[in-house]
Order: sequence, then structure tokens, then C-alpha cells
Amino acid sequence: MTRLCTLVVSSLLCLGTPPTASADRPPNIVLIMADDVGCETIGCYGGQSYKTPHIDRLARTGLKFTHCYAMPVCHPTRTCLLSGRYPRHQGNPRWGTYPRPDESQTLARSLQSAGYRTAIAGKWQLTLLLKDPQHPHRMGFDDYCLFGWHEGPRYHQPMIHQNGMLRTDVADRYGPSVYVDYLVDFMKRNKDRPFFAFYSMALCHDVTDDLKQPVPYATGKDHYDTYPEMMAQMDIHVGRVTTAIRRLGLEQNTLVLFTTDNGTSKRSLHQARGGKFIRRPVSSRIGGKLLPGGKGNLSDDGTHVPLLASWPGRIKPGTTTDHLVDMSDFLPTFVEIAGAATSARRATRIDGKSFARLLAGRGGSGRRWAYAERGSKRFFVRTQNWKLYNNGRLFHASHDVNEKAPVPLNKVPREAADDIKLLQQALKTIDDGHPFPMAKTR
Repeated sequence: MTRLCTLVVSSLLCLGTPPTASADRPPNIVLIMADDVGCETIGCYGGQSYKTPHIDRLARTGLKFTHCYAMPVCHPTRTCLLSGRYPRHQGNPRWGTYPRPDESQTLARSLQSAGYRTAIAGKWQLTLLLKDPQHPHRMGFDDYCLFGWHEGPRYHQPMIHQNGMLRTDVADRYGPSVYVDYLVDFMKRNKDRPFFAFYSMALCHDVTDDLKQPVPYATGKDHYDTYPEMMAQMDIHVGRVTTAIRRLGLEQNTLVLFTTDNGTSKRSLHQARGGKFIRRPVSSRIGGKLLPGGKGNLSDDGTHVPLLASWPGRIKPGTTTDHLVDMSDFLPTFVEIAGAATSARRATRIDGKSFARLLAGRGGSGRRWAYAERGSKRFFVRTQNWKLYNNGRLFHASHDVNEKAPVPLNKVPREAADDIKLLQQALKTIDDGHPFPMAKTR
């Protein structure tokens, strides 16, 4: 473990000057995270069921990652993203919570320390905002506009908290439009200083899974928005964000990333009849075949997610990388790009590794394996080609995406021996409960 820590520290220290847009002005960072959207739904990943022109444009103008992995459900993905630590190393926080001792060590806090103005809009799910309206502020967000998880609707007639107050002017609004309006206004107000805008999308999640009573249909409809309808709205709202960046003249100095929190929903809420919810299966076409949604699965259909990065003048357009990324990597990446200081007290032990060098076209991230979990007892580590679960089941992931044929450890091909040894050591590292130390960036 000591040797691994030394290697990680050395690799971070060798990165040199962060790839900022200028010596005196760090870049803006806009992170868009869609909800319940797997790779098979996105056009630039081969998806054939839905049109995603605005998302696809990010791939054409930037870098497409083919090996990004998330947790199979939303809450642990978000705690991992914000902390840079795997959920098991945070004690597997209960659904709808975030460890109080870790609130001062978040991604947003790190960017605040570098002089960034920070905002989040859309989904939170880390507390009940009616009970703790200051929670996003404590977590490092100067401004927020978030729907009330377990409190009210998120789409039609939404219940929205904004900086500690309930909004009373949105009863006839469409929630996702409100969230984007807020972020666009935030960018306008802060265009002369570095900012971090996190669009934590409600789309394409069911209209509700947290409320016992039915929520409203859209005006004039007798059913909830279908998954295809939500996919269309998702792309439109991504386009609204990226168009605003261009119109504000910020494109050359703004890194935009698009990713998702887990795989596609298995079923989508269609109607409420007689107090009961009616759901329909979700399948999406890719490679001429229908692929059912895999949210909740530790297989690829639940954990393999899109990641696109666009930064004109900094990222070569139309490029692709097969380097590994998981959700713990965003914190150190943003810290490096922002040139943020990390003291021994703040974020000193994380699991993530910066992929800033990948964005700058200067090599890899040093990540040799990616990780995902479903609760404390089921998890895996993987390379691009091989995947090892903590119960010992091994799969040739690049050849057996659906995990139908486990490979006995005593029958591993000779050419894969180094990969398997690496993964076995990684499992021990994970079980030790010791994330990697994070190097100071200045």
C-alpha cells in the first residue's frame, strides 16, 4: 500500500502546470450530469433510439471517453463525485445523507478555495432541504436552485429551493427549464471571474420515485413524460447551457463536461391510476439490437457511462480515449485545472486520480483500474479488458459485456496475467479502506 501511495503522489506531482486558459485567469468549469442515462442512449456512443445533437456536438468539438464508470445508482455516484472517495471509504453513507465531517472537503469547496464562484442546479438528494436548507452552502456551493427530494415534484409544478428559500413563482413552470435559467443567469453574473456550474439534471429520471402520492402530469397530457420525451428534453437543455456559454463569449475559457450518474432506467413511470403507479420497460437500440436499461446492475449496462469533454483551443476536437475514469477522479482533475491549493487538512486522502493531462493531450491519468460498488458487500475493479468482483468472479469484459461466462482464475490466459494480478492487488487496496493521498498542487 505504501508503494502505491508513493506512485500516486509522484504521478500527481509530475503533472506540472495545470492546463489553464491563461496565466492569470483559471478556466470556468461546467459539469453536466444527466440522470439514469446509459451510453446506449447517446448518438455519439452508437445509440440509435434518440436524437442527441447537442450532446453529440460535445464529442465532435472535444474528447470522448470510452471507459468511464459510475456507481449503478445515483446517491453513491454523487457522494463519490463530490468527495473524490469511494462510498465504502466514507462509511457507505445512508441514502439522502452526506457525512458531516466531510462537508469541508468537497469538490466545490476546493474550487471555492481557488477563487471560484460555485453553483448547482437541479438534483441534490444529499439531504431534505426543508430540514437543512444550508446544506448545499456548507458543501461549497455559493448559489443553488434544487428540487425538494422527498418533498415535492421535480418536473411539472415543481417544488424548488433556491438559496434557502422556497420559490413561489414556478407553479406553472417546467422544472428543468427553471434549473437551466438559473445556471445561465449565474454564468452571466459571474462571466468576469472563474466559476464552477454544476448542472445536476433531473432528466431523465422518473417524474418521481420518492413520493407516495402521484405528481402532476404536464398540462394537456394523460400520462407522464415518456423516456423518449425526457431524452429529447435532456438534449435540448444541454444545448441551452452550451449555447449560453457561446453567446456569453466564454467558450474559449470554459471546460464543459457531460456525464451521467448510472445506467438507463429499467422501467419508466407512465401513469398513475387509482393511486397506483404504472411503469413501462425501457429499452434502447444500439448496434441494431434493443438493450434493456441496466440501472442498479453492476454489469456494464448499469455502470458504464458516457463522458465527453469540450474545451475549444485546449482539447483537440473529435478525439477519443480509452483511458479509465471513475467518479472519484473529477475532484482531483478540477483541483489541478483550477490550480487550487490542497492542504494537509483538506482532501488529503482520496481515491481519485486527475485526468487533466488527458484533457490537455499530454498523456494519461495513471489510473490502472476503475471501481464501482452496490452497497458495502458487492463491488468490482476492472481494466479495459478484465473485470474482477470481490467474490472472486472474473470476466473478460471486453469480450463478454453481458458477463455470461466467468473465467476461472486457474484458466486465465497468459497474456492477461499482469491484468489479473493488478486487479487482485486492487481488491486488497479497496478492502484496506485506505484511499490514496492527494498531492498538493501548489
